[in-house]
Amino acid sequence: MNICENPINIAAQNRQATMKSKDLILGHLAAFFAYVIFGLNTIVCKDIANFALLSPIALFCIRSIGAAALFWLLSAFTPKEKVPLRDLGAIFIASMLGLFLTQISFLKAITITTPMDATIVATMTPIMTMFVSAIFIKEPITLKKILGVAISFSGVIFLIFNSVYDSGAVDKSTPLGIGLMILNGLFFAMYLGIFRPLISRYNVVTFMKWMFTFSMVAALPFGASDLLTANYSQFSGKLIADIGFLVIFATFISYFLIPFGQKRIRPTLVGMYSYLQPIIAAIASICVGMDTLTVGKVLAAALVFVGVGVVNKSKARDDK
Repeated sequence: MNICENPINIAAQNRQATMKSKDLILGHLAAFFAYVIFGLNTIVCKDIANFALLSPIALFCIRSIGAAALFWLLSAFTPKEKVPLRDLGAIFIASMLGLFLTQISFLKAITITTPMDATIVATMTPIMTMFVSAIFIKEPITLKKILGVAISFSGVIFLIFNSVYDSGAVDKSTPLGIGLMILNGLFFAMYLGIFRPLISRYNVVTFMKWMFTFSMVAALPFGASDLLTANYSQFSGKLIADIGFLVIFATFISYFLIPFGQKRIRPTLVGMYSYLQPIIAAIASICVGMDTLTVGKVLAAALVFVGVGVVNKSKARDDK
């Protein structure tokens, strides 16, 4: 050891490196489990749609009301944070991009877009996130990052073209449907790529309670009528359980994990985990007997994880 080096400084640097490593691991785990839940939610949403008792906008209202209530309840047990009016305005914009506009565009798009086309367009989200992050928070676009996104993208496309879709679905996509799916990906990419500095200033619970409050206020004028006229007497135990999973796991827990991960890993990496959704949905379908395991599905999953690993090794803004 160089005699000029201070042992105290070396120890402090080692502690900082260890803490940073733990934060990265926690960030990856948060993004991973959030998108695992989103993948499982694909099967749950199909079940809810089959009951045909709730409109999509009514279902979004239930998600927003339930998540807002849970986050406000949880905030009673966490340290109080005062959010200035300026930041509340920024959180409102984040809520519109990350929740309201994302969901509304998706709910409309899936009614006029084939499942394959919708899924293919959705795979553009990590690519959009990479460019949005470069523009707004100066996250560098490196060769490794481009290569990693391309590898994962190829894995998902390979899975899509080797999957069988419900024959009862839409058989032809409209230009409006494709446009709405592109907007859907762009809205969420902007949320991931722009608001990381804002999210880093606040506790996740504080941030999300305002996010869902704003999305609830925006959604109720469109969905209140459907909520009031729904025939709740026909709700079966299975439908109630599905809605419970949607609110508690696919909304409250997963949307807690997303900003938790955003605070610890780069936006492009968070977006990359969206490629897990079709993989998890395929695995869930296999487990419930709706699909079969093939070499192609295993290869697709491997490509997704290799791509995430390559992006993780690329240089971040701090490294530059």
